[in-house]
Amino acid sequence: MQKPRLNFWQIWNMSFGFLGIQFGWGLQMANMSAIYKYLGADDSKLAILWLAAPITGVIIQPLVGQSSDRVWTRLGRRRPFILAGAILASLALILMPNSPSVWMAAGLLWVLDGTINASMQPFRALVADNLPEEQNAKGFAIQSLFIGLGGTFSSALPWMMTNWFGIAAEGAGPGHVPHSVRLSFYIGAAAFMGAVLWTVFTTREYPPGEAELKEIRTRKFDWTLGLGDIFSLIFHLPRRMWELGLVQFFTWIGMFSLWVYFSPAVTKDIFHAATGSPEMEAAGSWSGFCFAAYNAVCFAFSFVLLWGTKYTGPKLMHILCLAVGALGLASVPLAPDKYYLLISMTAVGIAWASILSMPYAMLAPALPREKVGVMMGMFNLFIVLPQIIASSLLGFILKHFLHSEPMNALVLGGASMGLAALLTLLVVTVKQAGGEFAAPGVASAH
Repeated sequence: MQKPRLNFWQIWNMSFGFLGIQFGWGLQMANMSAIYKYLGADDSKLAILWLAAPITGVIIQPLVGQSSDRVWTRLGRRRPFILAGAILASLALILMPNSPSVWMAAGLLWVLDGTINASMQPFRALVADNLPEEQNAKGFAIQSLFIGLGGTFSSALPWMMTNWFGIAAEGAGPGHVPHSVRLSFYIGAAAFMGAVLWTVFTTREYPPGEAELKEIRTRKFDWTLGLGDIFSLIFHLPRRMWELGLVQFFTWIGMFSLWVYFSPAVTKDIFHAATGSPEMEAAGSWSGFCFAAYNAVCFAFSFVLLWGTKYTGPKLMHILCLAVGALGLASVPLAPDKYYLLISMTAVGIAWASILSMPYAMLAPALPREKVGVMMGMFNLFIVLPQIIASSLLGFILKHFLHSEPMNALVLGGASMGLAALLTLLVVTVKQAGGEFAAPGVASAH
């Protein structure tokens, strides 16, 4: 089927739900380490407490992808999963800051990550479903724009509560999450739900043909939930997915080190704060502000991606952005005060914009149309496996090889992202009539 080109506002509406999804991710990334610390967790245990995110991604995304490939409802193919995930994730966001203990927070993180993954994965497939190849890069870049915008506001919310409304100190102390963080999670839940509803009710999906619809209606329920088919697909993945998977592996080790150890590093080495002290709360708020800064850069740089990939292609763009991000992570320990951290975060934001879009723009044209959902979900394995490894080993490495210094973990993350930039050179180019470039159609995107 020849898919018609969509105008800017159609792509905008289709991607708007990512604004809400990023409220969920942004609040989690900026605040979970601080929440664990408020509830009494030790630095060496933080990485393992983050294990929920990658584990749920491994399980949920391929299953949701495969399930959404195989259904058709009055809401379409992808939108029912997007909506169900958003409802459950919003409830988890409300409950999370009210956790009475570390293990309750860790359990809720499993629920939150599972439901965010269930809502997010179909969004990737929706772009591949609805856009012709020449608009793939544009569609994923607009998703990055919303991810950056949502991450900016969600990460900055506790800082805004502290500096604009003066309520941060209320409820703070050992064993208690500050009111500023709790209120931020409530706002995030409302934003998540509202943004997803916008996409669900303003976007339509292309219905399957008669033959596919008949197959859907006559297919018997699979009690394995399609796991057998998913495992068999592992041996038939496109070459480009394996190449990009290697890039993703080292990229996400770098990002994971940032999410887990940036807040403890800033607390210890920039603010010199003790656990439970007012300085610790100030450090947590500033860490959130720094996360907001890199997401704001991600938002702004997404416009550069929309324009620049017409000339560079996504491969060269991704190499350059990852190299900049590697320098940003590695430079964090060089900051003499908290304001210099914003320079490092600017570099990370440039990389983040590319991470969220360019690998998918390179991958989408290599996927068979009937398996876009499940293969996009399986591509997530190359994101979550490094996080599982990092969750399992970083605490041990930090304690025994990095002198229990969170700053050293950030340098390790920068080295990993630099390796990812070099590995992007190995991603094959694709030859098409009329030109040669890394992903079909990127040269004509606008």
